[in-house]
Amino acid sequence: MKKFGLLCGVLLLSSASTVLGQGAKNIVINEVLTNNTSSIQDEFGEREAWIELENTSFTTYNIRGMYLTTDRSVLDQQMSVPERIKRMSIIPNGDARTNIGGRQHVVFFGNSTPAKGKLHLSLKVPMSEPVWIALYNGNAVELIDSVTVPALSADQSYARQGKEWAVKAAHNVTPGIENFIKTDETKDAKLKRDDPYGFGITLLAMGIVFTCLAVLFIFFTLFGILMRHMETAKKVANTQPIKPITKTVEKTAEIGHKTGVILQEGLKTKGIDREVYMAVIGMALKQYEDDVHDVESGVITIKQKSSSWNDEFLQMTQFHQ
Repeated sequence: MKKFGLLCGVLLLSSASTVLGQGAKNIVINEVLTNNTSSIQDEFGEREAWIELENTSFTTYNIRGMYLTTDRSVLDQQMSVPERIKRMSIIPNGDARTNIGGRQHVVFFGNSTPAKGKLHLSLKVPMSEPVWIALYNGNAVELIDSVTVPALSADQSYARQGKEWAVKAAHNVTPGIENFIKTDETKDAKLKRDDPYGFGITLLAMGIVFTCLAVLFIFFTLFGILMRHMETAKKVANTQPIKPITKTVEKTAEIGHKTGVILQEGLKTKGIDREVYMAVIGMALKQYEDDVHDVESGVITIKQKSSSWNDEFLQMTQFHQ
């Protein structure tokens, strides 16, 4: 049992590390500017070299604990992890901007000091000469992404364009947003640039159509079921046995009311007129027999009882004595 638990723990840890590794693989170096003379400023109004990272996935990933470096010596596989960490700049915790949303960007300032802020790194970025920049995972061993930036003129940047890289002029530099976006670009032009063959818009349109059809199918299916149940309820309500039952209750209540009235009148006169009493009861029973029928099983059971007509006559005429 202990071995089984240990095996499950190992599998869970390995799967978790795989998921985290896949999430880190979605973080890439997106744009670099080494010679900043008129580009963005930091919180203190100073212009420093900057490196932009992008989350290429559609899910949020926190890059805290990852490393940036410009020291090629870390590529030595024999170098110990503590020694490699000394040659890197860690991305600190404690800033919401390091929790990069899907398709979002974050800019870090190099040649700075972490004391100025969470996005300031002590990363050494030369201004006018080529530089190699690498992004490492939190274990300081796994290389996530790297790029060799050529020597750039003032305010030029080196930016990713798909799988290729290109130098961007100062007026086209786009820190913190998608690369190669023109401010005067129309929506149609942007859509054509992002989806030149129309695959994306086709899938989107088909998805909307099929979603609407599915919603309509579900709606009319439920509506049909509801209507069938309502029709069944109407048929049950209109069935013939219900009316006699209702009529039986009404006649029973009527007879009870008449009997109560007769008894009350008899008490007031200190005696009951038996002929009137019997006539009323007889009329009520006659009306009940004419208008109401047996609605239970359709079978009437009559128990035989022997009696003579003379006995019945005596019982009917004894009130006249």
